[in-house]
Amino acid sequence: MSLSHDIRRHGERVDLVLTGRIDRDATATLDAAFAAASALSPASIQLDFTDVDYINSTGIALIVSVLARARAQRIGVRAAGLTEHYRHIFEITRLSDFIEIVQPAER
Repeated sequence: MSLSHDIRRHGERVDLVLTGRIDRDATATLDAAFAAASALSPASIQLDFTDVDYINSTGIALIVSVLARARAQRIGVRAAGLTEHYRHIFEITRLSDFIEIVQPAER
């Protein structure tokens, strides 16, 4: 299943609700999703991983790219809905040092 997304605004926060797989095939979708979310000038973006089935190493690199773009625009980033496995991956890759992890997803 390829990646799809939905954008939901919650005051100063924009949620990117992601569904499917985050791998090399997700590049264009994730780029477009971030561009659309950041165009709303939010204080923060919440990446909702509740319905993400799979993230590989390329997917982690794509998430790092989103984080870098958000930091350049001074937009905070947080992650919600991560499974224990992916929460652990975020910790060992030190993504959790730069992305606030919240549980469960606040929709």
